[in-house]
Amino acid sequence: MALLRIPATVIAATGLLLTACTSGSGGHPASASSPMSGGSSAASSSTASTAGLASYYGQKLKWHSCGAAGFDCTSMKVPLDYAHPGAHDDLTLAVARKKATGPGARIGSLLVNPGGPGGSAIDYLQYAALGYPTPVTSRYDMVAVDPRGVARSAPVECLTDKQMDTYTAVDTTPDDSAEVTTLASADKGFAAGCEKRSAKLLDHVSTVDSARDMDILRGLLGDRQLHYVGKSYGTFLGATYAGLFPQRVGRLVLDGAMDPSVDALESSRAQAGGFEVAFNAFAADCLQEPSCPLGTTSVTDAGKRLDALFKNLDAHPLSTGTSRKLTEALGTTGVIAAMYDQSAWPTLRTALASAMKGDGDPLLKLSDSYYERDDTGKYSNLMYANAAVNCLDLPPALRSPADVEKALPSFRKASPHFGTTLAWSSLVCGYWPVKATGHAAKITAPGAGPILVVGTIRDPATPYAWAKSLAAQLSSGHLLTYDGDGHTAYARGSDCIDTSVNAYLLDGKVPPTGKTCT
Repeated sequence: MALLRIPATVIAATGLLLTACTSGSGGHPASASSPMSGGSSAASSSTASTAGLASYYGQKLKWHSCGAAGFDCTSMKVPLDYAHPGAHDDLTLAVARKKATGPGARIGSLLVNPGGPGGSAIDYLQYAALGYPTPVTSRYDMVAVDPRGVARSAPVECLTDKQMDTYTAVDTTPDDSAEVTTLASADKGFAAGCEKRSAKLLDHVSTVDSARDMDILRGLLGDRQLHYVGKSYGTFLGATYAGLFPQRVGRLVLDGAMDPSVDALESSRAQAGGFEVAFNAFAADCLQEPSCPLGTTSVTDAGKRLDALFKNLDAHPLSTGTSRKLTEALGTTGVIAAMYDQSAWPTLRTALASAMKGDGDPLLKLSDSYYERDDTGKYSNLMYANAAVNCLDLPPALRSPADVEKALPSFRKASPHFGTTLAWSSLVCGYWPVKATGHAAKITAPGAGPILVVGTIRDPATPYAWAKSLAAQLSSGHLLTYDGDGHTAYARGSDCIDTSVNAYLLDGKVPPTGKTCT
């Protein structure tokens, strides 16, 4: 699947490691899961009860320094199953913070989440605490919790690292029945591996579960209301929280918004279109460079050259100077990875030029950054948690290879270059060992305070139409638009966006209707 998240390269930019912040409880574009999680009846139609949860809300957090200067870590207990809370089934979630630096009166805690699902909020905190505008970090304690099933919080596990290397390289554009069988078998093996290694967790890693965990943390931090910045899938997590606990909504920023009313099939197809728009923007920029590896003639010609590269990789995977070859699947993932942030476009130009000269290593490195595979060959659990959450949140987009074949024309229409890959990416949830508990539904959150939704017009992963829809369906939603490229907008270089979001976070002021930043 195409992952909705902040790229690892952004998270790692600070060079910090919260090594002591751990807890010990308990894909790829063609084979992970549908690219988003959708709504659920619990989030959209009724508020959540906290009955029987007094012991969880009554915990005392014990903070300790955790490696990076100024950062503290702790852990919290949450019930595995909110319908049947009990200590014997508790999960331990990892939490980190960096206290407000001043000057100015402390407002409260500001939770952050980078998306995914499956992205580590604690890893992202290291960027947010130092990279968000100083007026915000000076007055908020910056806080993150790795959601259940993610990173340091009872992580979902599925495959060995060697198995994951094989899985990510599987052909994502099958040309015959044998290749279809291979791809389907890979997805079945992925799902079976998750069941074998993480069966206890798979029924209990929904977005509703994680939103309820956030409310326990809110209470333990001593905040009357939740203040929050969610990016990408983090917008769905934040909107779900608003639907469950509308009276506890403080200042919520939902940046790179998802539309909870869209089902898995339509969201996959829309995201394919988003990557097409992003590629066209990259190609137009590349054409201005005399050395553009996709030529200097037209965006259409650039697309043809990209297709030719993919076709060549399908027939003749490239050497990378390692035991791994650059397959078409890995090459496609590398291109997709660079679509998330226009600052990666120069890197992609170089990687494409190298691939066209027979060296697949730079493009493979882009693919590895997408999957969070390090230089030693170890993967984070990002893709495992991603599939587990997505497959629980929404019924499968497509349940069989025959379903994919029927959907291919509409995917290819939405994205001539990535549509086939994105269509086949939706298959793994069709083999998932547990049934989805959520469904697509609008989230209105009546009674919540003003919620700020931020949308980027040429966002590759969360189409701008989703931001408009979410802002409209939330009873107190307000839309802020960024006329630009890349995935998400806040704290990514736009003074106009940052000024508007800061005014909301610091003073509760929403931007005027129709506000657009360039």
